[in-house]
Amino acid sequence: MEEYRKDDELARCMVEWGWRYHHVGIPTRQVRPGETYLKFSVSGFASSPFGAEWMRFDEECGMHELIQTVPHIAFVVEDLDFELATRGFTILTKPNPPSEGVRVAMIEHNGVPIELIEFSS
Repeated sequence: MEEYRKDDELARCMVEWGWRYHHVGIPTRQVRPGETYLKFSVSGFASSPFGAEWMRFDEECGMHELIQTVPHIAFVVEDLDFELATRGFTILTKPNPPSEGVRVAMIEHNGVPIELIEFSS
């Protein structure tokens, strides 16, 4: 039988797996101030007290359509390879380094993209 959490309980990934919230990514077609280009444009993260990040994709960026059209939530994990190997996720984007000391991957859960982020110590 599937267990349901109560309204005042944190998500299982945070309580049991140790994941930490990092940001929410919101697809947009609007050019936004302060964009940074990473095969697509991102903006807003550095100035948002809530971790909101806007993502604008080029027509031919090659990212999975789900990532381009549905907002994602991102979590920091201690061991990206472990999480991908043991939890049985559908992987949308394989682990890759968007910047020095950072590895990310995108997974799918119930039609929602989830970003997993690992920082080098």
